[in-house]
Amino acid sequence: MISATIDEIAAQNSPIHRLDARVKICAFVGTIFVSVSTRPAAFAAFAGYLLLALVILLCARVPLVYAAKRSLVVIPFALLAAISIPFMPHPHSIHPLLSVGRLQVTREGLLAMWNVAIKAYVGVVCLITLSTTTPFPKLLQGLEQLWTPKLVTLLVSFLYRYLFVLTDEALRMKRAAVSRGYRGRWIWQARTVGHLIGTLFLRSYERGERVCLAMASRGFTGKPTGFGSATLRPRDYAFLLAALSIVLLLRWRA
Repeated sequence: MISATIDEIAAQNSPIHRLDARVKICAFVGTIFVSVSTRPAAFAAFAGYLLLALVILLCARVPLVYAAKRSLVVIPFALLAAISIPFMPHPHSIHPLLSVGRLQVTREGLLAMWNVAIKAYVGVVCLITLSTTTPFPKLLQGLEQLWTPKLVTLLVSFLYRYLFVLTDEALRMKRAAVSRGYRGRWIWQARTVGHLIGTLFLRSYERGERVCLAMASRGFTGKPTGFGSATLRPRDYAFLLAALSIVLLLRWRA
């Protein structure tokens, strides 16, 4: 399973892993909100947010190469969303840095692109740090204890459990197609890709029906089961206070 590496890392035993999921959710979500409110030119503040996440990963003994590879996934999407921003006209810009025909690249435009990219990256790093230091069942328990609607936690749990199953199913179909000579190099082979996508959809639909029948036969009535409760300890309060104090201080000094 693809999820094996994530689950193995999240199940490690470290001071960060032993913290209550609620304080980690509040700390990292709070960091994301503070990062979003930080002005784009506060380069030191953004470096501080990333350094804080790095220190937490080191304390949790999470492989940095693994976390870095996962965090790089957001860069193409962030750049795709922000690539046109430098060419947008800005009323306060007088001298453009670069002219491409009628398009002009301004300092304000580059700063706006940086703003979108760095804030998206900080958010993804925070979420990766949260997911690699908190087992998924405890993460759902923490969300429920923070008054998240139970239907949301139920849907998220199904998504997490079966997303990897469907991914493995797609990889098996790809291997089967390759073993039969499909290489996907030419445009006229797109029809085969359409057939694979349709087959995957039908298999996913049938699997969903089987899971629904299995759950109904075991007495599931559509109401999610509670995860129980846990008591916060002094070290949980200390971590939350320290993390939020650091990010707020960085934001205030920015």
